[in-house]
Amino acid sequence: MTGDISPLAPKTYADLPALDGVRIETAAAGIKYQGRTDVMLMVFDKPAAVAGVFTTSRCPSAPVDFCRANLGGGRARALVVNSGNANAFTGEKGRKATAMTAEAAAKAVGCSEAEVFLASTGVIGEPLEAAKFAGVLDRMAETASGPRWFDAASAIMTTDTYPKVATRTALIDGTSVTINGIAKGAGMIAPDMATMLSFIATDADIEASALQSFLGRHVGSTFNAVTVDSDTSTSDTLMMFATAAAAGRGAGRISNPDDPRAADFVQALAGLMEDLAIQIVRDGEGARKQVEIRVDGAASDQAAGRIARSIANSPLVKTAVAGEDANWGRVVMAVGKAGEEADRDRLAIWFGDVRVAVDGERDPDYSEAAASKVMQREEILIRVDLGIGSGLARVFTCDLTKAYVEINGDYRS
Repeated sequence: MTGDISPLAPKTYADLPALDGVRIETAAAGIKYQGRTDVMLMVFDKPAAVAGVFTTSRCPSAPVDFCRANLGGGRARALVVNSGNANAFTGEKGRKATAMTAEAAAKAVGCSEAEVFLASTGVIGEPLEAAKFAGVLDRMAETASGPRWFDAASAIMTTDTYPKVATRTALIDGTSVTINGIAKGAGMIAPDMATMLSFIATDADIEASALQSFLGRHVGSTFNAVTVDSDTSTSDTLMMFATAAAAGRGAGRISNPDDPRAADFVQALAGLMEDLAIQIVRDGEGARKQVEIRVDGAASDQAAGRIARSIANSPLVKTAVAGEDANWGRVVMAVGKAGEEADRDRLAIWFGDVRVAVDGERDPDYSEAAASKVMQREEILIRVDLGIGSGLARVFTCDLTKAYVEINGDYRS
C-alpha cells in the first residue's frame, strides 16, 4: 500500500453487512509489509457452492493451479489469501507452500483440503514462507466473525491505496439476499479473465454450475473491460461463494442459470462486479483520472473491443490524458494500429461531448478550448465511431503519470 491515497478514492465506503454462513479474520504475518495485516481467512461454516475464473497467463501462480484443481468439487469451506508475495514462478517450493497452507487451513476449519481455496498477491519469483501464517490459522478460525469485510479488503492490498468493497441486495422468490464483494488491484491490470484478486459471497442458494455461469456471464463487460497498464498478472483470481443461508428465509434454490427467478440476482451481481472493476481502475498506480473508452460502429463487438483496448492501452493516449492534452491524433493512431477494419474517412472522435474529428479530418467546428476543458475533468469519456457496422464496446482505464514509473521502479525494495 502506498502512502498517499488516490485522489479518485471513494469519498465514502460501502458498509458491508455480515453475511450468514461467512466468518472472516485477518492477521499480520510480516510476509513483506510491516505494521499491517497481510493474511485473510474466510470461513464457511457449512459447505458453500463455489465458482471461479482465473488468469489466462501461461505462467500462473501455484495458488491458481491449486484452485483450478479444487474448483471441480464445487464446495468450499475456507479461503486463505496473503499479500506481499505472489507465490508465482517458485517451482516446487511454491507447490509445497500451497500444500502447507491448505493442510493448515483444513485442520483449522475441520474440512478436507479439497474444500480449501488459496490466493496470493505480490512479488513474483520470491519463495513464500507459508509457515509465517499457516501456524496462526487455527486461532484465526476461532476468532473469525461476520462484519469484517473492510478488514479483509485491507489485508489483501499491495500497491493499492484504498480497499475496494461493494455490496448489493436482490430478491429471489420475494426474499432478500445479499451479495458482498472485495477486490484488490492497482497495477499489472489487464486481466483477460477477471481481475487481480476479487472475492464475492452471497447467502443465496445457488448451485455451483449456475454460479459459474453467472460469474462468467459478466466478466467480459466488467473485470475484463478494465486496463491500467496492459499487463496480465500471473495471479488473477475471481471467486464467488454461495452459502445458501437464505434458503431458510424462503429463497429457493437456483440450479438452472436460465431460471427467471434469478434475474434480479444476476443484475445485482453485474452491478457489483462493475463497481469493483471501476474501483480498481480508479486506484491505478499513480492515476489521477478515470477514462472510459467507448467504441461504436465497428465491424463486430469483438473488433470494437480490440480497438477500445488499443486506445486504452496506448501510452501516448494515457500520457496525453495525464497532461490534459486534447491530442486526438493519438486516438487516430491507436485506432489505426489495432489491426481491425477501419475507414479513415468515416471515423469520428469525441472528447466528452466535444466532437474533435469527423470524416477523416479535424471537425470544422473544432474548439481547442472546449476540448481542453473536457481533459481537465476527473472522469473523461473518449468516444470513437467507426461508421462501418454495429459493433460496440466499452473499456475503462486511467491516465499514465510519473508516479506509475516511481512505484514500479522500486517495487521490490
